[in-house]
Amino acid sequence: LEEAAFQLQQIFRIDISIALNILGIESMRAGHCRVAFTCFKLAADRGYSKAQFNLGLCYEHGRGTEKDLEKAGFYYCQAASSHHPMAQYRYARYLLQHGPGSPWDRHHKAVALLEQAAEAGITEAQAYLGVFYMRGLRPQEKRGLKYLLQAANSGDAQSRFHVGVCYEQGLGVQQDLAEALRHYRQSAAAGNRQARDRLRA
Repeated sequence: LEEAAFQLQQIFRIDISIALNILGIESMRAGHCRVAFTCFKLAADRGYSKAQFNLGLCYEHGRGTEKDLEKAGFYYCQAASSHHPMAQYRYARYLLQHGPGSPWDRHHKAVALLEQAAEAGITEAQAYLGVFYMRGLRPQEKRGLKYLLQAANSGDAQSRFHVGVCYEQGLGVQQDLAEALRHYRQSAAAGNRQARDRLRA
């Protein structure tokens, strides 16, 4: 009986958190940012990762509350620890730009989070890692190209442009101008100005 009561409490707690998070999303869409913030906060404090992520967004962008990057980082960290892929990406970005601790520890943790988010299909993380590996102190061009291709295949026109650059310059792949042109054309067709400029050049 105690076990059954505990299970019911857990279900009730999760259902309330889901409902509060949905109410927060609907309130945000309606422009009621303060109400949305309150709903997200209530659900986040119950441990609901989607609400923790949404609360992080509120703090990062100052929606319904004062802008506070430290609190945004805290809630992104909470959601990331529950394997929320977009929170992993946001928390990684926070660590690289504002995080506490030594630069080496922040860097190492951020890259691990970005890789998890990229593997979960987060296009922003794939694109970020692609450029990151291409431009690092010790570039890992093949690894960078892998992530750029993933992001490009998810529809990211900027990453498609970078893939074209890789083929044009032979970065992480055999130089192939025809393949570079193909990627530039696809990127330009998706509205990328750099790709249009490159095609004209």
